[in-house]
Amino acid sequence: RALMSMMRELGHQIGRFKVRRLMKEAGLTSKQPGSHAYKVARAERPDIPNLLAREFAVPQPNQVWCGDITYVWAGGRWQYLAVELDLHTRRVVSWSMSDRPDADLAVKALEMAYQQRGCPSGVLFHSDQKSQYGSRVFRQRLWRYRMTQSMSRRGNCWDNAPMERLFRSLKTEWLP
Repeated sequence: RALMSMMRELGHQIGRFKVRRLMKEAGLTSKQPGSHAYKVARAERPDIPNLLAREFAVPQPNQVWCGDITYVWAGGRWQYLAVELDLHTRRVVSWSMSDRPDADLAVKALEMAYQQRGCPSGVLFHSDQKSQYGSRVFRQRLWRYRMTQSMSRRGNCWDNAPMERLFRSLKTEWLP
């Protein structure tokens, strides 16, 4: 369905069954997402509130960025990918990859976003409660860039839904 939508955006009249037939002729198969069970939350981070509160409709760029870290299979091994997303455009503004999911990975992605977007101040940075985003080095970098931090509630994937949706598309539609 994603390929069908992309083809229609390019001006082609095509249905999902024709896309399926063409993919079969080309020897391609679609990858369907598996089920995922989320683990139960243990403790909250009361010192970092959820300021975004699922208000994902943002009127201007560089007002709210979301960040998250996931893992992908690349180069014959697992790599960790940190991504920053501007909620106004729903576009990736930066990313960073590493073989370790440490705070430096998150900081590198934040630095790239900050530089590429013209060093904006007053940005609300929202993430889930991964330890990298609560680390001292990451929080100091947010303070230096004059950004406000917001964190999802523990174990609640809906609070960071745009990032979860991006990673779902990345893993099921865009990566082999």
